[in-house]
Amino acid sequence: MSLTRRQVTTAALAAAPLALATTGTAQASGRRTRTLYIAGDSTAAQKYSDAAPETGWGMALPFFLHKDRPVANHAVNGRSSKSFVDEGRLDVILSAIRPGDFLLVQFAHNDEKTTDPTRYTEPWTTYQDYLRLYIEGARARGARPVLATAVERRRFDASGNAVPSHGDYPAAMRALAEEERVALLDLQALSLALWQKLGVEETKKYFNWTATEQDNTHFNPPGAIAVARLVAAELLHHRVLAPQDARRLDAEIPESWITWPTATA
Repeated sequence: MSLTRRQVTTAALAAAPLALATTGTAQASGRRTRTLYIAGDSTAAQKYSDAAPETGWGMALPFFLHKDRPVANHAVNGRSSKSFVDEGRLDVILSAIRPGDFLLVQFAHNDEKTTDPTRYTEPWTTYQDYLRLYIEGARARGARPVLATAVERRRFDASGNAVPSHGDYPAAMRALAEEERVALLDLQALSLALWQKLGVEETKKYFNWTATEQDNTHFNPPGAIAVARLVAAELLHHRVLAPQDARRLDAEIPESWITWPTATA
């Protein structure tokens, strides 16, 4: 499936306002704006008013970065590393990304759907092949690719142990990151450890559990903020960003900062 010219233009404009809004501030401070683009699935994506309180971690990441490190969140519900490319969404990013920018890539949740040929990839072959397209595309434009293993679902066994759910996909991404010498944010391992620390009941406060829904994949505001904090800390740990690029890593982020705009047609 390919995007029409109108869809591509709309997608590009949808992610642009945050970066554009911060340009003046960055120029005034003497620091060049370097945008962090996110390619990913529903766990990272921008959510709208009809989905509240569901929250993607990409919505909370700007709270931890200074304004001259804006976030352009292109993550979209239901996409895999394959379908994101096939729909032309990577092309949208690559048409906008500039030297010095960053491309953060997180996929696996939908790559795992073996019954859907439009999304399924095999961990050690086609999954890695598609991820290489993101890496090579960013590098060809002077931007820095960054891989992130898929954040974990809320799953516990009968003994209360947090259980991994992504099969070989995290291992395949780790191997590719080492082979391609790309910074790796191991969100799968970090989030699994966080869910284990919080436990069976407390984790319900981080996922999209409501009166009518028990969603163990998607986050609410506290969960999105917690995962975004992990992302920001890992960006510093792996020296993708410098200490002066980050803020509030140890501060409480009010849930009221999360907003869900009305979706445009």
